[in-house]
Amino acid sequence: MTQTDSCLQFSRVTLCSKSIETKMEGIDHKMISVNGIDMHVAEMGQGTIVLLLHGFPELWYSWRHQILYLAAHGYRAVAPDLRGYGDTTGAPTDDLTKFTTLHVVGDMVALVDALGADKVFVVGHDWGAIIAWRLCLFRPDKVKALVNLSVHFVPRNPHQKTVEIFRSAYGDDHYICRFQEPGEIEAVFASLGTKKAVEKFLTHRDTDPFYFPKGKPFGALHDTPVILPSWLSQEDVDYYTKKFEQTGFTGGLNYYRCFDLNWELEAPWTDAKVSVPVKFIVGELDLVYHIPGVKEYINGGGFKKYVPLLDEVVVIQGAAHFITQEVPDKINKHIYDFIQKF
Repeated sequence: MTQTDSCLQFSRVTLCSKSIETKMEGIDHKMISVNGIDMHVAEMGQGTIVLLLHGFPELWYSWRHQILYLAAHGYRAVAPDLRGYGDTTGAPTDDLTKFTTLHVVGDMVALVDALGADKVFVVGHDWGAIIAWRLCLFRPDKVKALVNLSVHFVPRNPHQKTVEIFRSAYGDDHYICRFQEPGEIEAVFASLGTKKAVEKFLTHRDTDPFYFPKGKPFGALHDTPVILPSWLSQEDVDYYTKKFEQTGFTGGLNYYRCFDLNWELEAPWTDAKVSVPVKFIVGELDLVYHIPGVKEYINGGGFKKYVPLLDEVVVIQGAAHFITQEVPDKINKHIYDFIQKF
């Protein structure tokens, strides 16, 4: 049997929901004190660490397929709940200034140290990708290589703050602008119900700009019934719902509310380059990939300028934003094929 056949066979087995539940029982859950907080970590396997960083509104659970695959292929997969999420505690969600990229990268550096590693592989998605880019900027000595998903590296614009850029391009109803006011979107999600908010986010596939107009928070799709895709089970939704009902959404929203504070704090890294080997993967239908100018930047040389060790850009046809869950077979194989080079 070839290596590819073996991988596919493993994927076929683990994608059976019953088998996933059985195999996930082998995932070890622990709390680790890092950087002044208590971080919940899910891990499995032995070998070089692959640190998996989730986005919004997600959890360690978003990496369930990758954890199983990497553990079966000789790696130690480690997926934390980032500060403000899930079972990680200690970050004051009522103080958004505690959610800057410096704080979260500090958490990751402390976690790597606590795990007893000098360097790790890193895989990030969505906000996890943003944090991973910053980890590579601030502490490249901690990263063997990076696989980043969905969100490309964006160089700092020294002339305009991040939220101003989105506001001038899309107006006040753009989701990044609407997320800025503490308490406002939390109230909207409360009126919708946590489960419906989770379903709306995870099943979103529109490539147009994401608007959250008042009174209709998911825009034109607000009143559209949610039909779960084959890759997202009711059990998956229930897990996310349970955790976000416990914590609320404020922790995750605070990352967005720190955009402009990050812009100030990251001034020393203006024009800095990412100096670790990188593979970038994005879904063809990812709304981030469809921001005007992004495709040209990624594929036309601008991206490579700031990420000079960029090995490959992969665009997955037919896939949208939540690709770790939508097309896990492909993501697993792409991660493995890249990191096994090092």
